[in-house]
Amino acid sequence: MATTTGIRKSARRNKTTSAKPKKYASSWKLRRAGSLQILTAAPLAALDWLIHGFSTRPGGASQLESERGGKKVREEVLNLGFAEWDSRENVLENRKRFFSAHGAEKMRVIALRQIHSDIVHRVDHHSAAEPLQGDAHFTRERGVVLTVQSADCVPILLADPKRRAVAAIHAGWRGTLRRIGAKTLGRMQMEFGTDPADVIAALGPGISRCCYEVGPEVAREFQAQFPEAQEWFEALPNFFASAEDPNWLPWLTMRPPGHPAPEPRARLDLLAANRAVLAAAGISPDNILTSKFCTSCRTDLFFSYRRERPTGRLMAAIAIC
Repeated sequence: MATTTGIRKSARRNKTTSAKPKKYASSWKLRRAGSLQILTAAPLAALDWLIHGFSTRPGGASQLESERGGKKVREEVLNLGFAEWDSRENVLENRKRFFSAHGAEKMRVIALRQIHSDIVHRVDHHSAAEPLQGDAHFTRERGVVLTVQSADCVPILLADPKRRAVAAIHAGWRGTLRRIGAKTLGRMQMEFGTDPADVIAALGPGISRCCYEVGPEVAREFQAQFPEAQEWFEALPNFFASAEDPNWLPWLTMRPPGHPAPEPRARLDLLAANRAVLAAAGISPDNILTSKFCTSCRTDLFFSYRRERPTGRLMAAIAIC
């Protein structure tokens, strides 16, 4: 069984994201709700006018075959996304359990048709019932649950305690590159008068730099957009060079005749990139919390699209009650 102590130990093992002040060491907790475990951020849990949580893998109605210790095992998992390997009935049952764990059974649930974009939607009582295309949404409406799904990408929840506004964001590398977190915050500023200095941001479980490999084209796009981008990559010295630039270390990529050199790869710290985007938009670094879990390392607790196929989907949810 996962415990808060286990979270702290995992955070010490995973050094792929920037260190945070010690006061945040116990800001993340796994809350038991029947057979489920819900990950919560203490600063958001302290707000009595909202509910929130990040789902985990165990305790659902779905049956997923996985490999554990070199053996095939069948697990009962909380898959919250519709998939070919799972039945619709199981997913609906899982969602019922997840929302019941938040006391949100009677609330209106809003989902998105996620497309790895920077599209942001405002949700109110006029919003369509069918999912809209996009990767972020925000609201001040009571009784509305905003959700995003993930399985390596970074789920982000925002809360403005003064204006009582909330947002849910799905940030893959494309959305991060387009600053979807800052754009969501900008819409909240424009439409609700949100002051970024008041906002609390919780970055839930996502793939960490230890496991997230990308090619040079992705790295160069980040470098073109962010002056500090190289701080987020772990790569060879010549990784960011263009095809026309000389390779000063050719011996690193030399191969026997007839064997093409492997495509260079780098590891990206997507969590650090999103923290930087939110901080640049005006949120205090002390108000930006990162769960420290790597979805690829911890497939006992989360789903990872890069680590396993097939896999399920996690869900982050936030609502004003």
